[in-house]
Amino acid sequence: MKNIFFLLIFPLICFSGCKTIKPAVGYFTPDRLTRAPYSIWYIKGYDEYQFNSDAINKLQDISKDNLTIKIVMGTWCPDSRREVPRFMRILNIWKFPVSMVTFIGVDNAKLSPVGEYDKLDIQRVPTFIIYKNNIEAGRIIENPTTSLEQDMVNILTRNE
Repeated sequence: MKNIFFLLIFPLICFSGCKTIKPAVGYFTPDRLTRAPYSIWYIKGYDEYQFNSDAINKLQDISKDNLTIKIVMGTWCPDSRREVPRFMRILNIWKFPVSMVTFIGVDNAKLSPVGEYDKLDIQRVPTFIIYKNNIEAGRIIENPTTSLEQDMVNILTRNE
């Protein structure tokens, strides 16, 4: 009888004081990540990222004209929490205009109430979609192959 009582009551006691953080879902601006509750992981990841200087130098030689980026992420996802701050630091160093970056937040099922979201075919997050002249040039999905900055260089210099 004590075991049944324990199994029923213990979870109620443990979880009654827990705060559930709602994920950012739909379109949002990157400044949202610099405010609580997201700032705890975002600022740390941004500040601590050790970027590849050679790849950054190559990025500096690439024109930003006609480029746009979509970032599909889950604020609940460990991979998004690791990679998105790093990606934003790279964009900042590259001086890529944040106005050309669209953020789309997804729920735990990787769904978002964004028009034509299903056409993005998101399987894993984060997904960084890079467009040249409004045509998809490439994606970095979940984890970079080499590094975020080198993968960006590879995508942007393909077919040149």
